[in-house]
Amino acid sequence: MAFEPPVHLLPQPLVHNRRLFSRVDRALVADLADVGDILQEGEKTLFAAPSQTGNAVNGINSYPSPSLIRYAPDRDPEDRRIDSFFGDWHESMPRHIHGSLVVRDILTKGDNFAPPFRSAFLQYANSLSYATLAAHASTATWRLTDQQEVYYIISGTGKVSAHGVATEIHKDVAVFVPANLEFVMQNTGDGPLHMYIINEPTPPEFKPTDKMLVVDERTAHVRTPSTVAHYATSIGVQEKAGAASPDPYIVPGASGHWSHVVRELFSSRDGLGTLANVITVELPPLSLGEPHPHAPGHEEIWLALEGDSLAMLGAELRMQHPGMAYMARPDGTMVHSNINFGDRPVKFLYFVNRGPKAVRP
Repeated sequence: MAFEPPVHLLPQPLVHNRRLFSRVDRALVADLADVGDILQEGEKTLFAAPSQTGNAVNGINSYPSPSLIRYAPDRDPEDRRIDSFFGDWHESMPRHIHGSLVVRDILTKGDNFAPPFRSAFLQYANSLSYATLAAHASTATWRLTDQQEVYYIISGTGKVSAHGVATEIHKDVAVFVPANLEFVMQNTGDGPLHMYIINEPTPPEFKPTDKMLVVDERTAHVRTPSTVAHYATSIGVQEKAGAASPDPYIVPGASGHWSHVVRELFSSRDGLGTLANVITVELPPLSLGEPHPHAPGHEEIWLALEGDSLAMLGAELRMQHPGMAYMARPDGTMVHSNINFGDRPVKFLYFVNRGPKAVRP
């Protein structure tokens, strides 16, 4: 059977300041009612992103068939601007936070559609940074106000303490520090402690949890594929309403999007305020993720942790090395994918916001 190249079954785009949509497929809207990925302008629905699974917000959904996603017939005129949607800590100047953490920014606040400069496109998260704590050093005792942080350790050993409880940290350990909780981090090793930091704002009237959470990524829960059910029925791919079937395009052992192996770190149920999920995604050797676009209001970040890969955004390819992060412009037309061309797995740290009704800039 010949492969039918993707095209997204979405309404025709309407350029109105930022790229939005004026017509909506009713089946998609109905399916999205419980996901909330719908934009409104007054009484008018502008856009609804397609998703047949409740896992869509985690970036691990898959469409019922490749024929349901097709590349746009014409080249996206914005493709050549994709370098504005990348960031790399190697290009940043250092600064200090929490007393002694040396930080180099990867991504900063800006605009999802028109970054004022390279890597300044975050509208929901505050920042993504690379940080180093020197051997045997310690941060000041710190309390986050109107913000929360997720730390992902990539090398070194140490401990983090809150409420009098100290927890050991090492490579592949993730730590969630909620707002208003006093904490301190120490490097207990003879070498530097290296990490990535995701900083998110807390929504108005948000009540943060009072507990620090620590997860070892190596033993974290691995997502399983969702079945193709409601969405497939609504568009006529499946005859029997409510029936569930496995997605034949997901490779064995993957969680979705053809080849993504997803491990859960933190989600909104753990106390995240603006973000919906923080996960890791692994791609097996010689594999790629399912190319797909994202709706306005969907700020999805891919940070390379281990291994070199290719990032596909629209019709452009870019090498992505560890320490580099990107976002696909969320206009419903720019497809993106990650391609592992090597003979070893590659791994990403991924986070996404809770949607258009989360914290607005």
